[in-house]
Amino acid sequence: MPGVVGGAAESTESTTPTHGAIVPSWLSGVWQREWIEERGLRSSTLDVHYLQTPLFFGDVRIPRDRPNLSHASSFTDLSDQELHALAQQRGFAGHTTLVGTTATWHHQMDFQPPDGEEDIGRLELLAGRRMHESGPDGSYTESWKSATDGDGRFLVIQTERDGRPQRLLLVAGDYFVFVRNRIKDLPRAASLDSLIASTHPSRAQVIEYLDCDFSFGRVHGGSIAWEIQRSTLPWREGHRLEFVDELKVAEGDSVLQRTPGSERWTVPINTLSDSELVEIFGDRSGR
Repeated sequence: MPGVVGGAAESTESTTPTHGAIVPSWLSGVWQREWIEERGLRSSTLDVHYLQTPLFFGDVRIPRDRPNLSHASSFTDLSDQELHALAQQRGFAGHTTLVGTTATWHHQMDFQPPDGEEDIGRLELLAGRRMHESGPDGSYTESWKSATDGDGRFLVIQTERDGRPQRLLLVAGDYFVFVRNRIKDLPRAASLDSLIASTHPSRAQVIEYLDCDFSFGRVHGGSIAWEIQRSTLPWREGHRLEFVDELKVAEGDSVLQRTPGSERWTVPINTLSDSELVEIFGDRSGR
């Protein structure tokens, strides 16, 4: 199976991850949430995209009523009220374990602050590639619909610095989730709203809290290659994921960083064929 990573002074063979058991094949792919029901009330206020590889996952959740921010090209173009709107977004990524019908999503990067609660749900696969997730205490039920099972094509590239996760690219079929961590981890809080309310941060500090990228898109199925379609940084939507321009496929069908830096790169999941790697990242000449 191809997939070697080039880091600053090291490379890591693509191997089976050691975090836990591989999830069953029926869970892998891309899922979109249809609705959530809590206390007898059913709603669909978030645009939710959940990508699951054989182990690693990424989840991007954008409020459907997020203001139109097409005028903005960065945080500096947003008002304080618009910054507050971005604080309502959610996203998390890490690895998944499944014991019986109970799944645990172990968060390694999170858009919202850590709240000390485990992310656990009971899963039930339904006909028509649909799935119900329910809280262990019965407090909620979510309905999910499959967008793709990934066609057996999965790739995970992760980077870290000093043991802290920095960036993560997950691919399932023609879909991807990309995550870039913020500079510093957030302190524990119930939400970004409550963190902002309790710390009374400056505008610059609020932007530092929000500067975390969770993006969802298509590898080739959009209007451009690697098109970002939904992002917690809204000005990135409709643009190419530039992270892939840092990669090349070299001789021996290795995925390498074009210009090695200070991050440690690994490829823990890769089921793509040699030709598929070349197709999505470029030729082996590195041009």
